[in-house]
Amino acid sequence: MDPADLAYAGIAKQAELIAAGELSARDLLEVYLERIRRLDPKLNAFRVVFDERARMEADQADARRGAGTPPAQRPLLGVPIAVKDEIEVAGEVTTCGTGAYGEPAREDAEIVRRVRAAGAIVIGKTHMSELGAFPWTESPTWGVTHNPWERRRSTGGSSGGSAAAVSAGLVGAALGGDGGGSIRIPSAYCGLFGLKPQRGRVPMAPRVNPWHGLTIYGVLTRSVRDSALFYDAIADGPADPGAPPVPRSSFLQAIGQEVSATGSASPGDSAPSRPLRIAVSSKLPPSPLARLHPENSAALGETVELLRGLGHEVDTCEVDQGPLAPGPEFMAVYLRSLHEDVIALAHPERVERRLRALARLGGMLPPGAVEWALGRQPACAARLNQPLVDHDVLLMPVTPAPAPSIGANEGRGWLGTSLAASAIVPYVACWNYTGQPACSVPAGFAADGLPRAVQLVGRPGDEATLIALAAQIEAERPWAQKRPPGFE
Repeated sequence: MDPADLAYAGIAKQAELIAAGELSARDLLEVYLERIRRLDPKLNAFRVVFDERARMEADQADARRGAGTPPAQRPLLGVPIAVKDEIEVAGEVTTCGTGAYGEPAREDAEIVRRVRAAGAIVIGKTHMSELGAFPWTESPTWGVTHNPWERRRSTGGSSGGSAAAVSAGLVGAALGGDGGGSIRIPSAYCGLFGLKPQRGRVPMAPRVNPWHGLTIYGVLTRSVRDSALFYDAIADGPADPGAPPVPRSSFLQAIGQEVSATGSASPGDSAPSRPLRIAVSSKLPPSPLARLHPENSAALGETVELLRGLGHEVDTCEVDQGPLAPGPEFMAVYLRSLHEDVIALAHPERVERRLRALARLGGMLPPGAVEWALGRQPACAARLNQPLVDHDVLLMPVTPAPAPSIGANEGRGWLGTSLAASAIVPYVACWNYTGQPACSVPAGFAADGLPRAVQLVGRPGDEATLIALAAQIEAERPWAQKRPPGFE
């Protein structure tokens, strides 16, 4: 296979080739290391690349395959995966996008441990916005991460480095975190599939209830099948202490794929098992800053027509976001969490000025503000989920507008920056507050060549329906082999 084709093949196909002995883990790794050396200077996606350590892990993977390790035991054997720089990798600092970090991590985060246990190779750590606070990846410490589709545009945030790396074929999949859209927004801007799982689905250890439950970990991939394989591969293991029980199911089975004894996945019917009732909403909370852009509206309308053509029932059913959605509740948790993160840093004085101001605001919140906000979750969730009482899935935009220009918020104070950020996240942050699954699904390209996307929101715990429906959309409107110009 041509090296570029291999780089864009996706982790599911790569795992199949390695399991079948048609590709070595070392050869696949060298393809990515060469592309990172040559192309990452244009993007600034990676903070650090583990060249030699990854080569050792690749050689170990090839030895395991040669010894007959069953693919079912290590379903990601030999596949490189990148890690967002808020997730601990043993022996490496965890910067969280800031210069205020402390000592290197002593142990892998639980999700990294599971990735390694599944056979994957950790190739490096990717850039993020400082402390994950803003939906763009522009750090005064680590610089700007550029969108592969148009380098003057933002990748989104906070998992912008992970999105840029996967989109440009520098790695097949990358871990991300989503506390207010931070997997879905970069996926939408960079033409990827990005699922925010149900709260409690993915282990967060050693972090304990980060951002009071707003933040979850997940993965950004080229295809739905890649994500399904990843989540199945890391599913085994104890839940985080205190995490709500989340029923487990095979996401590969949800898209009609069974893994054979050789490790290959045989495609079946990727459609949901029955026609779905889908609610569609584009309503925004009242705001002078957020307006639905014509391209984002067109992506939603075209997806509605596609779904109806596939036999699904699609109804307009606007989400009752109330006068301010769950904005006050979300902001109370966000500001307090930012305050807690900043004071826990080794060098909080190094945090950028706008975040220091926001952290001070979080420290000034009255006692009980977070408890009040969390206590409001059931009532807000019931209101937001009203369309899902008699529908299977809610279809919405991911963002109101396409990716903004890089530097659009440079020089603004904390208030102007916060208002600009809030105008990007109204369709996504509410689902972090409720904790239920939601995903960004590619929806073609705008007139200027930028990727478009739509969001699917599921009932609590029902990622399987989202996976199945997204796979059906992908089968009708393939996107995984689309490559940004200049990164072929």
